[in-house]
Amino acid sequence: MINIAVILGSTRPGRNGEAVAKWVLETARKRTDATFELVDLADYRLPNFDEPLPPVTGQYSKPHTHRWSNAVDAFDGYVFVTPEYNRAVPGALKNAVDFLFREWNNKAAGFVSYGASGGHHAAANLRMMLSELLVAHVRTELNLSLYTDFEHFSVFKPKPIHEQMLNKMLDELIAWSGALRGLRAASPQNAG
Repeated sequence: MINIAVILGSTRPGRNGEAVAKWVLETARKRTDATFELVDLADYRLPNFDEPLPPVTGQYSKPHTHRWSNAVDAFDGYVFVTPEYNRAVPGALKNAVDFLFREWNNKAAGFVSYGASGGHHAAANLRMMLSELLVAHVRTELNLSLYTDFEHFSVFKPKPIHEQMLNKMLDELIAWSGALRGLRAASPQNAG
């Protein structure tokens, strides 16, 4: 079974992303072609990157890095739920992505973003970052506007079309996640 993480990329108190991530998870769990789990960055309390060696070495010295590594490594693909801050992802999400390397390699990602302009720039920012980590990102993404998809900019009110778009993105994500399993299995780093 394909295992997908729904990564909640905001750690801000009062964040809108919590309602969005829970809706993504509830919608995704109606499917039978993959398993889904919420991964909330706030639960990991990662400091600013503090490892003495670059992530590409895979030589981690901090307990929080090992915990984060184990969490990310357990999945075949990811749905990133992210707000847009100043045309990019929040610093906490950027930092969490930057902590690791191999754990992201040859996996797939999809995006659910939100912001004043739908979070398009945050999704584009993630695409650029994840390409460097050998993550295949799917074409379809869900972009939510604070003006039309949130009542008073804070109460998430998904429309039926959003569920359709989310499921289209999940179709692509699950297909790519499954296809990339073979690539990971053939990777020299996974050889006995």
